[in-house]
Amino acid sequence: MERQARDEVLHMLAARKGHFLLESGHHGDLWLDLEVLCTQPRRISPLCSELAGSLRQFGVEFVCGPLIEGAFVGLLVASELSAAFCYSERFVRPGANGVFPAGYRVPRSLRSAVRGKRLAIVNDVINAGSAVRGTFEELTGCEARVVAIGALLTLGSGAREFANSKNVALETLTAIANTLWTPSECPLCTAGVPLEDVGGFRDSFPGIAQT
Repeated sequence: MERQARDEVLHMLAARKGHFLLESGHHGDLWLDLEVLCTQPRRISPLCSELAGSLRQFGVEFVCGPLIEGAFVGLLVASELSAAFCYSERFVRPGANGVFPAGYRVPRSLRSAVRGKRLAIVNDVINAGSAVRGTFEELTGCEARVVAIGALLTLGSGAREFANSKNVALETLTAIANTLWTPSECPLCTAGVPLEDVGGFRDSFPGIAQT
């Protein structure tokens, strides 16, 4: 089932290789077109149902999904769990530079609703974990009880390491090996491979190092 889920997700995301600038400020050699993941609800719904089944054991009362694509997955998972749903929105941290320049906010009107609730952060794909890290920090500030992190796919070890550091469970349908580099350590930069900014992060985070 894990291999089937991996193949299904990667096929929908049109995985490709190259040299890419990521939201976290890291460089990577794998790009996934996350925008296309939920264009076929009938294909993604069974995967969300399976993820919800893995999260059910934690008594989740609220699901939070980072905008944009993570929120779509989170909403489907929340429906399966009969849980409430909220989302977090990306913003640029003041004076941000280096890695993890993005913060994530829960709308003001929803902050009191999550206070004290058993909450799962659900994303579509976790790579460096910029969205999950920012959302976790925000929810902790809202006094929510984050009990689990869920994803359809995790890349590399970043998600597992972050979850372990916060003593929170990580549930994922499948995981694949992946390598990220800080700009100063990127071998693709050293080799002169052009850096692609597919996600438009140069404009979003002008302070991050890119080469």
